[in-house]
Amino acid sequence: MTQRTPYAGLRILEISAGIAASYCGKMFADAGAEVVKIEPPEGDPMRRWSVSGFRPAADGESGALFGFLNAGKKSVVSGAAELFSDVDLVVTDGSAGWDADAVRGLLPPGATTVVVSITPFGLDGPYTEADLPVNEFVLQAMCGSIGGRGWPGEMPLQAGGRIGEWVAGSYAAVAAAAALRRSRRTGQGDVVDVSTFEAMVITMGGLSAVAASLPEGGQGLPPRNLELPSIVPTADGLVGFCTITAQQFADFLVLIDRADLVEDADLASFAGRLQRREEFAEMVASWAATRTTAEIVEFAAALRIPVAPIGTPTTITEIDHFRERGVFVKNTSGSLQPRVPYRSGAFDTVGPGEVPAPGAHDGQVSWPARDRVPAAESAADASARPLAGLRIVDFTAFWAGPSATQTLAALGAEVIKVEGLRRPDGMRFSGGRPPTVDQWWEWGLFFLCNNSDKLDLTLELSLPQAREVALRLISTADMVIENFSPRVMGNLGLEWDAVRAANPRATMIRMPAFGLDGPWRDRVGFAQTMEQASGMAWMTGAADGPPLIPRGVCDPLAGLHAAFASIAAFEVRDATGAGMQVESTMVEAALNVAAEALLEVSANGREPRRDGNRGPGAGPQGVYRCAGDDEWVALAVLGDDAWPALARLLGRDDLAGRVDLAHEPGRQAAGDELDEAIGSWSARVDVGDAVDRLRAAGVAAARVSPAADLLTDAQLTARGFWERVTHPTAGEFLTAGLPFRLASVAEPWFHTPAPLLGQHNEEILTGILGMNEHEIRVLAEEKVIGTRPTGL
Repeated sequence: MTQRTPYAGLRILEISAGIAASYCGKMFADAGAEVVKIEPPEGDPMRRWSVSGFRPAADGESGALFGFLNAGKKSVVSGAAELFSDVDLVVTDGSAGWDADAVRGLLPPGATTVVVSITPFGLDGPYTEADLPVNEFVLQAMCGSIGGRGWPGEMPLQAGGRIGEWVAGSYAAVAAAAALRRSRRTGQGDVVDVSTFEAMVITMGGLSAVAASLPEGGQGLPPRNLELPSIVPTADGLVGFCTITAQQFADFLVLIDRADLVEDADLASFAGRLQRREEFAEMVASWAATRTTAEIVEFAAALRIPVAPIGTPTTITEIDHFRERGVFVKNTSGSLQPRVPYRSGAFDTVGPGEVPAPGAHDGQVSWPARDRVPAAESAADASARPLAGLRIVDFTAFWAGPSATQTLAALGAEVIKVEGLRRPDGMRFSGGRPPTVDQWWEWGLFFLCNNSDKLDLTLELSLPQAREVALRLISTADMVIENFSPRVMGNLGLEWDAVRAANPRATMIRMPAFGLDGPWRDRVGFAQTMEQASGMAWMTGAADGPPLIPRGVCDPLAGLHAAFASIAAFEVRDATGAGMQVESTMVEAALNVAAEALLEVSANGREPRRDGNRGPGAGPQGVYRCAGDDEWVALAVLGDDAWPALARLLGRDDLAGRVDLAHEPGRQAAGDELDEAIGSWSARVDVGDAVDRLRAAGVAAARVSPAADLLTDAQLTARGFWERVTHPTAGEFLTAGLPFRLASVAEPWFHTPAPLLGQHNEEILTGILGMNEHEIRVLAEEKVIGTRPTGL
């Protein structure tokens, strides 16, 4: 019997010329929605895009990435206006004149439609008003991503693969899903204004700016760096490590037969390893060179060190874990692609469908007017946030899970974060204050950034009394979310059967690194591990150098996909009345976002590779040193018209007139020559002056910004992106909001800072569970609850 899909019957129009809006539409199509693309007669420009340079052989064919993003959608090039009369969601990136105002002008009065606009900077602000030309690369320079990647003193590097556009599309899908839920409840439409720049600030390097707003500037922002250890050559390939905790690094030293260095205080800190990086890198490389990748992975996994073979476009589909779990599926052309990154036994998702030709469905889409069910909410309730009234019990830690639940909290859900006393959220201890400072565990930078608007309850779940309290709390909730390796919840007696027995209407979202089954089931993994295994790292780094991790983006990406799956699951729960378990794995979210390189190999037999700061779609493109201390300008020539102006700005009329440089392929072929010309000019110019002169010439350009400078960025300030909160220990500081606005939400996203450990114990135990003072006192005496980590 066929099960329902979460968004069956939902009507969506999509107008896109890039990845972000198209991926947003794909996420809904995967969940069963009917998505119709409105294209110009020549088709979406993405049809002709290829990261490898491949071009379709015949008219009507499309590139591999377009096929992945648009399989199963419909396409119209005429007759689109009539589809606006009764449509649920319109997603637009403003291409071909379809901005948010144009879309709203076609909607009938009183429409309940949600309009999602995804643009580089949002619908307002000084950068929007100036209509700054940008691409993903220039936005990476602006958001702090490029400025934080590479060794000090060397050229900073981009993250390959246009990751920021995928991030923006993921945020848009979550916001749209929430707004649709509100629209059906209230009978009112909404406008979602998504800023790609803001999405990239949150996920690609900008969050470290928050440290600069903390009293005394936090512990200082990290210099531009690469992780140690990270990707290492082996006897037969490459392997990737990640040592987030002190224990993991100590175990890593044991792994490489250097247990004698476990007490070395310098190596124990990243700053110390950075100072001794050549020595450290040599000892790791010499150890790894005599062992195969498979041997190293087996040894490291046994020590619970996050580890993975480096996925490449040609090898990734043969990795045992992915193969045994059926992660890659064939599309209608016979090529391989990653499946939908979440699944449940309670609902279906949609596999790859046919890729439409431009206008293939002209005159074939019939959306008759529907009878509208009167809105369930009163006018007073219409001002509530989209997820108001939902309670989520949050067992997540580090970044991926907490980012998901913080997004759901901002959208109105009540989130109760549950932490152990022996093992609180590990992010409390990262990037904050040294142990000599009172309550030093309350200063963790990323904990402060990803746990706003939550209540905090401590439960030492290794004790049976704590499990009983947890199940009582779950009985009052709509959802439970966790992101441990699968064995943890099993050991605690809190797997799906226990949750369902406590509350048949509760949904359980599980976010394991690698899945609930398969050879890697019980391995631990962080964002860096996902970037290594998924192929993301393969596309980042110098052309003649090793792969590099983009660094961290897979955490919030996993969180966003889990948040979308959560809201989709609520749709099914509301229809059926029954809760369900949903698996939303971290690595499969990464595989979807990193799919382009695999698609090119599978469809066209061409393997894309990293190429430093260059990339398709712009030529020249790069970062260039300017006058001053470690100042760099990023620029990208996005069209042939901008090239002569840049050449004249450089004082190189000879280059402006060269026929071989008139078009992008020729300029890319002459990349070394053009880099030298641009670098000679920029080295004599102040970075601010360079940016002004390049923009005046029509060239996309920006300073390679340190993260701290984002706190005073004009665009972010104008849009109120940074929100001021006051923390009981850390004091007043700025934290990032969300990278989108809803017309229905006028106030800041966050009202309360990240909670202290156990801050709301009494409030939750009395107000929600009805416990009395004696019961709570007994729990404290038995160390079930508390406000201080055990042993500190």
